Amino acid sequence: MNSFSDRSVNRAGTNSMKWDRYKGRDILPFWLADMEFACAPAIIDSIHKLTRQSIFGYTLPSAEQYNAVLKYLRDEKNVLAEKDWIVWLPGIVPGLGASCRAFAGDNDAVMMCTPVYPQFMLAPANQGRKAICVPLARKGMDYGFDWDAMEKCAAGTKLFLLCNPHNPVGKAFSRKELTRLVDFCKRHDIIICSDDIHCDLIVDQGARHTAILSIEGAAERSVMLMAPSKTYNVPGLACAFAVIADADLRERFKQAIRGTSEWVNMFGLEACRVAYEECKEWHDGLISYLRGNRAYLLDFFANRMPEIKVGSCESTYMAWLDVSELGQDNAVKFFEEAGVGLSDGADYGEKQMMRLNYACPRSMLEEGLNRMERAVASLRAPVGPKSYTLDNAVENA
Repeated sequence: MNSFSDRSVNRAGTNSMKWDRYKGRDILPFWLADMEFACAPAIIDSIHKLTRQSIFGYTLPSAEQYNAVLKYLRDEKNVLAEKDWIVWLPGIVPGLGASCRAFAGDNDAVMMCTPVYPQFMLAPANQGRKAICVPLARKGMDYGFDWDAMEKCAAGTKLFLLCNPHNPVGKAFSRKELTRLVDFCKRHDIIICSDDIHCDLIVDQGARHTAILSIEGAAERSVMLMAPSKTYNVPGLACAFAVIADADLRERFKQAIRGTSEWVNMFGLEACRVAYEECKEWHDGLISYLRGNRAYLLDFFANRMPEIKVGSCESTYMAWLDVSELGQDNAVKFFEEAGVGLSDGADYGEKQMMRLNYACPRSMLEEGLNRMERAVASLRAPVGPKSYTLDNAVENA
């Protein structure tokens, strides 16, 4: 089966976190950040080969797996890393927690910019650190750093959690913005932990990802967290890695993960190697399909649901939606009743917003948007002397 088509893999009965949230209900899930596409055949083949080993014991990363990551960093991210810089992890979230433990003390603060992935806000509190949430500056649906607000919160801050590309707003920060961020953190002696898990999901043809470690002066104060999981749809294989150039930061980070998150399973390690070495054609196909979905989605909202404002969807495969004009106190419930499961923006730090995952077959996206349109049409005020029915509301939307 073609990985990118209007046919979806049936995930019923597979204990899928994404689908089981609505088990037994006619609700299409667009909330969790995994894709409805089968992963690359090369990855599937590599997993099949490993199963023939019969014993799945503790496994060390191979030289080939290190080399695949180092070549990827050099060729794709302009980061000339060395083997010692790589610290393997079972996921990005453990890396966030480890950074909070390693670089912020009990009385120190961890800064981040909201709205942001909920685990960012949870990470400091889970380690007994103070979280400082600085809202991103917003103009319409465009977001950027609020430098003045960040300056006011810098005292006592020891760690800055960066999400680049940003989840959920979909922004890939520019080299100019990241250079200014590095300068800000240098002046205030703040370490940067950059979650770049969506870095290979640049959907807008005019955008690009810039790795924090490619910025001058960043190496001495940065931890870059990366994984193939989002791009190649293998989050269940639990493999990620930190790239840390500075030896002191690296040792502090290693100490923080010791005894908690040290082991990566053999399937995840091999999937990582294969993703970076053998899946370029698959990745090109993915980006092409996502661009088509993005264009369809942006056009649909602009012309058929203008009440909902949509971000640029520059990167990641999530659309960030402003539903404030709908006047719903509980927009999540409103759309679930219409058969569409979305993420609640309040969980990301911005109310009256929602996140929609469009990494799915076009047929599923079309059905989900049609259900949303019917729900929104039902809210519109009557027009003219006749009653404004759901049917003519949809027809004239």
